Amino acid sequence: MVLLVGPYSVGKTSFIKYILGRGFPGERIGPEPTTDRFMAVMYGDQDKTVPGNALTVAPGSPFGGLKYFGNNFLTRFEGSIVNAPVLEKLSLIDTPGVLSGEKQKLNRNYDFDQITRWFAERVDMIILLFDPFKLDISDELSDVIRILKGNEDKIRVVLNKADAVEIQQLMRVYGALMWSLGKVFETPEVVRVYIGSFWEAPPRNPDTAPLLQAEMDDLLDDLRELPRSSAVRKVNELVKRVRLLRAHTYVLHELRDAMPNFMGREKKQRALCEEKEMANTFRSVHRKRNLPPGDFPEIKKFCSIARELDFTDFPRVDGSRLKNGKLVEALERAMSEDIPRLLESLPGLTAPGAAGIMVSNQVAGAVAEPDQVYK
Repeated sequence: MVLLVGPYSVGKTSFIKYILGRGFPGERIGPEPTTDRFMAVMYGDQDKTVPGNALTVAPGSPFGGLKYFGNNFLTRFEGSIVNAPVLEKLSLIDTPGVLSGEKQKLNRNYDFDQITRWFAERVDMIILLFDPFKLDISDELSDVIRILKGNEDKIRVVLNKADAVEIQQLMRVYGALMWSLGKVFETPEVVRVYIGSFWEAPPRNPDTAPLLQAEMDDLLDDLRELPRSSAVRKVNELVKRVRLLRAHTYVLHELRDAMPNFMGREKKQRALCEEKEMANTFRSVHRKRNLPPGDFPEIKKFCSIARELDFTDFPRVDGSRLKNGKLVEALERAMSEDIPRLLESLPGLTAPGAAGIMVSNQVAGAVAEPDQVYK
């Protein structure tokens, strides 16, 4: 699956038409905010649209988890079934354009940010679209981009409608976009930006046409590669979840052990939920268990959820609920043996021991001094 995100009228729907080579049921294109719903464009024998409620309960549907966002969202979710060969191995998710100001949140009776996060965690690629006339990254769009944190390897940035400006303007636009993205992503690494004009007509400017066509071909090559590497990406997501689960397990154990046996439980829990104190807990788990700091959850979000829970209900690693440590041992064994064996069975990873080296290097490379991470 590929998720398309960006401001309104930057060409998300036109991009889908370009990929399909044709239109699709439910498409809406215009200079104003036209796509007012999340739309999953998928393969089928007959062109039709499927309402969101039906799509979430369909047999084998990957969207079953969306039903928990309620009817307000599901009435704004739709499936577009298209008989297009490219969709046999690829599905596209069109999203409403990100608006500026209060319209982004007040005019939508569902949680746009959380739904975007749900899709981002499950898709294989996230395409952020901009155009030369909408380079300003609003606070609302910045919030959406920050939601994608943890999925940076999936993100591709597209500067669409690039044939509408001259070469000199294009250079300035490209530089301005890179500067804006650097502030939002808060990373020294440069994000790859594909320049193109993704619609049914070829690039209009003959001076930039060869460059745009080459960039568009590069992005299409990335899309064609998705089905081939799908299994590896799924294993990669599994590894990420296992490592996060392992970190959560040890943190909950540490919090449970820090609670008094009788009096003062509420006061102690409030103290432990302070971000500074929680950072100390994370640091303690890091040192005791030798876990990479990058495996731990975001402290602010973790504290906000933990305040609503009872720490005395948390399971101990060596307690009966985790079968006296056997479940944690099975988790560690999955990381060190089962997942590397699974990777070795995949095409392109057949060298003996290569997958094990990959997994162990991921862990070793993530280790850093805790004082540099938990601040």
